[in-house]
Amino acid sequence: MSYQPRSPNHNQDDDHKPNRRLYNPYQDLGIPAQTLYKLPTSPEYLFQEESIAQRRSWGENLTYYTGIGYLGGAVIGAGKGCKEGVKAFEAPDTAKIRVNRILNASGGWGRKYGNRAGVIGLLYAGMESGMVAVRDTDDIINSVVAGLGTGAVYRAAAGLRSAAVAGAIGGIAVGLGVKGKQVLKRYVPI
Repeated sequence: MSYQPRSPNHNQDDDHKPNRRLYNPYQDLGIPAQTLYKLPTSPEYLFQEESIAQRRSWGENLTYYTGIGYLGGAVIGAGKGCKEGVKAFEAPDTAKIRVNRILNASGGWGRKYGNRAGVIGLLYAGMESGMVAVRDTDDIINSVVAGLGTGAVYRAAAGLRSAAVAGAIGGIAVGLGVKGKQVLKRYVPI
C-alpha cells in the first residue's frame, strides 16, 4: 500500500486507525533501514595495487600542481595589480573609474602571474611523475630532480646560464620545501 495524500479536512485521529500504515520503500529489501547508510570511512580501491601506493596518480598530481600554481600566481598577481591600480589613480577620477583601474590592473597581473605559475606547476608535476615512473620509487630525490629540471626547462629560452641558475634555484626550493614538510609533519600535530 502506498502513501495516501491527506485531505484538507484531515483529522489527527486518522493516523491511528489500524488499517492504515505509511509506505516504507525499504521493507522488501530485508535490510534494516538503520544499517543501509553506514558507509565506510576508509578509501575503497578497485584494484589491490592501488591500495599499496600511498601517493596521487600522475593525473591527480598534474591537476593539483597546475591548479595550485595558477591559483597562487593569480592571487599574488591580483595583489600586485591592485597596488599598481591604486598608484595609477588621478585626481579627477570618479569612483567608477578608480574601481575600473584596480580591476583591470588586478586582472592583467593576475592572469600573467597565474599563467606563469601554472606552467611551472605543469612542468614540475610532469617531471616528478616521470621520475617516479623511471625510478619506481617515491623519495626526495625525485622531487629535487623535478625542481631542477623544471627551473632549467622554464628558463631554457633565456640561455644556458639562466637555465642553470633557475634549475639550481628550483632544486633548492623544492628540497627545502620537502624537508620543511617533513619537519612540519614530525613536530606539529595536525
